[in-house]
Amino acid sequence: MRIIVNGQQAFGKSVLEALLDRGEEVVAVYCEPDKDGRPADPIKEAALERNVPVFQPKSYRKQEVWDQIASLKPDLCVMAYVTLFVPDEALGIPTRGSIQYHPSLLPKHRGPSSINWPIIWGEKKTGLTIFWPDNGLDEGPVLLQKEVEIKDEDTLGSLYFNQLFPLGIAAVLEGVDLVREGNAPRVEQDHSQATYEGWCRQDLVRINWHMPLQTTWNLIRGANPQPGAWTRFEDTVVSIFDCEKILEPKSVQPGQVTDLNQKGITVAAADGQIRIKRLRPEKGKKVDAGAWAIEAGIKKGARLI
Repeated sequence: MRIIVNGQQAFGKSVLEALLDRGEEVVAVYCEPDKDGRPADPIKEAALERNVPVFQPKSYRKQEVWDQIASLKPDLCVMAYVTLFVPDEALGIPTRGSIQYHPSLLPKHRGPSSINWPIIWGEKKTGLTIFWPDNGLDEGPVLLQKEVEIKDEDTLGSLYFNQLFPLGIAAVLEGVDLVREGNAPRVEQDHSQATYEGWCRQDLVRINWHMPLQTTWNLIRGANPQPGAWTRFEDTVVSIFDCEKILEPKSVQPGQVTDLNQKGITVAAADGQIRIKRLRPEKGKKVDAGAWAIEAGIKKGARLI
């Protein structure tokens, strides 16, 4: 099959390389336009290294873009992390259609931050979907799905890079094989069960130390490494990353520092404690929490709010 890969960043690059390494005929790569002052997208660099033509339209809503795609005579388009909207006019050009990776068990968690929110909400499982995209947002029929466990120690980073990233590459290859064999399912999603979540942005992940320990723990994990759950010490915004959950409660005000040493800062929640190991002060870099706290003059009994 003649395959177009439309994607970006590390996942798009890895999908491209996996297809090429097993001998697939990739006739072109589509990715987002270059941005001034930033390095070229990894998928673009990988494509050029392997002599695959690269196209970077600013929009897929134009006839000239559709004509250009059609000139490649593609059989299948594989979409691996695409943020620009691709309409039906482009999706339907390949003779066997287009398939797309999404890191959730659709129809749950449609939208751009579909890995953060299941962790933040304390869900025990998530997964990925390879589906047939259409003009709706993550609404197309399902080709295949893979389920993964969300462990209590998982963060956004660990869940993605250790599970959903490698499993997603394998699932894309499986989907391509099913399309080639003519056995690719098209299972309509149950739209009545759909959920949608927008971007997990900083204004949504401020820590309320009065919340239950597990709620705070889930919020920190689900925002690590992006956008970073945050709190305040006096006038300084502090984003929190690597932590440890301590079940033992303290009879102090939530947010109060109960211990401070080189291992980190221990802060009281409503029914337990969080030991902060790594953080980023406002306008600074990520640093060891204990060393930063000592330098910042934080003492036992101080409060984060």
